[in-house]
Amino acid sequence: MQSSANSSTGNSLTVWILGGLLLGLGCGAVLHATVPDTTGWVQGFTLITTVFLRLIKMVIAPLVFATLVVGIAKMGDTGSVGRIGLKAFLWFLCASLTSLALGLVLVNFFQPGISMGISLPDAGASSGITTKEFGLQEFILHLVPVSIVDGMARNEILQIVVFSVFFGVACAGVGKPAAVLVEALEGLSYVMLKLTMLVMWFAPLAVFAAVSAAVAKSGLGILAVYGTFMMEFYFAILVLWLVLFAAAWGVIGRRAIKLFRAVREPVVLAFATASSEAAYPRTLAQLERFGCSNRVASFVLPLGYSFNLDGSMMYCTFAVMFIAQAYGIELTLAQQLTMLLTLMVTSKGMAGVPRASLVVIAATLSQFNIPEAGLLLLLGVDHFLDMARSATNVVGNSVATAVVSKWEGQLREEDAENPDLARAISAELPQA
Repeated sequence: MQSSANSSTGNSLTVWILGGLLLGLGCGAVLHATVPDTTGWVQGFTLITTVFLRLIKMVIAPLVFATLVVGIAKMGDTGSVGRIGLKAFLWFLCASLTSLALGLVLVNFFQPGISMGISLPDAGASSGITTKEFGLQEFILHLVPVSIVDGMARNEILQIVVFSVFFGVACAGVGKPAAVLVEALEGLSYVMLKLTMLVMWFAPLAVFAAVSAAVAKSGLGILAVYGTFMMEFYFAILVLWLVLFAAAWGVIGRRAIKLFRAVREPVVLAFATASSEAAYPRTLAQLERFGCSNRVASFVLPLGYSFNLDGSMMYCTFAVMFIAQAYGIELTLAQQLTMLLTLMVTSKGMAGVPRASLVVIAATLSQFNIPEAGLLLLLGVDHFLDMARSATNVVGNSVATAVVSKWEGQLREEDAENPDLARAISAELPQA
């Protein structure tokens, strides 16, 4: 009965979010067609979306810290942490290479930039995207927070993960004297999940506002201009989803179907808000309900948000090659493979940077003498492309978490363990 109620409320929220998405498309189209200057409307809608995303972000730091520390402390030894981390990184590496390579193959097959039929920006024009060097040294230094308070204040998930790992290992080493602290942090994780569910009440409104703002600003006409390119990119995303599903099936069998069903709500939320970060708390809750071990999910999922952004990585290869094709620049196979390896590194180094995909693309364009102004071709539809890659990031990280849980022998039946957690994540949600 409990599981049925949870499923009903989850489906209801999904319906509300999809309703907000469709309503936003209609409202934005009407405003774009009837209001001469939509700036005020766009600013108002953007404010609503920003408030919602901030409400979600205020949960992430304490949730990651609490769940990760508790999970590691309960492992009891550093060997388990290292083993799980190694398995996760091996999966991330394979998934990243697959995403990048698949994007490269499909963009060469479709060649969307060749037949765009629109005027190209002047090669010397500025894209407005600020790039910066982010080499190995900077990446390593970025891993370690100057202060955990600073890392949490800026929602640097990777820095929070590093501190939490050390803190959790220390708690495990101390043993019984730290038991009260670990128990308190476990209580904190339940409170954060409950708080997330309360914030989710505002998700349909935020989705409506986000889509309305995007359409009111650019209009549905821009979708027609870039229709072929967008359909080809969405087809590439669909192929990637099928690959991820096949990989999940290969490891967890028929439960792959249940996994995709379990995370449909956070996937829809990420798609509608164009933010995979907005779906993080709900993804964690749904994965634990699905049967992923708390100690594995709380470790692998936040790592995935820094190292396993499958949708964003596919977009990087797709976008760079699209711009090169639009300007008639042919890249040799060797250059394309070099670009793939370059993106493999830079996509990790830019984790947590606002509009990270565009920043990575801008940096890559300059390395291969492709006009950075080509980014202007993408800015108008970037929000709609971001919707697809954000949803894919959630799918990729969900699969990674389930796979590592299976490899660790800690993938249980749904709700078969930790009934307190099951109750904590079954808050009341909007009913259809």
